[in-house]
Amino acid sequence: MTQPVSMDDIRQLSVAERLLLVEEIWDSISDEPDSWSLSPDQRDELQRRADAHRANPDEGSSWQDVKASLRNRP
Repeated sequence: MTQPVSMDDIRQLSVAERLLLVEEIWDSISDEPDSWSLSPDQRDELQRRADAHRANPDEGSSWQDVKASLRNRP
């Protein structure tokens, strides 16, 4: 069995290396979709949001507007 990686080991990596590690971890999780699922509450919330969007597709902000707003924060 592989020895777990400690937070001290992770902190010794550069930011770029840590970002790559996060990406690899995420990819390993997404490769196993049957090992995780949404809770009933999460499914209900997603359905509520999808229904609201279908009822009013022009309401809300585009992803481009959201990104621009986040980038312009102090």
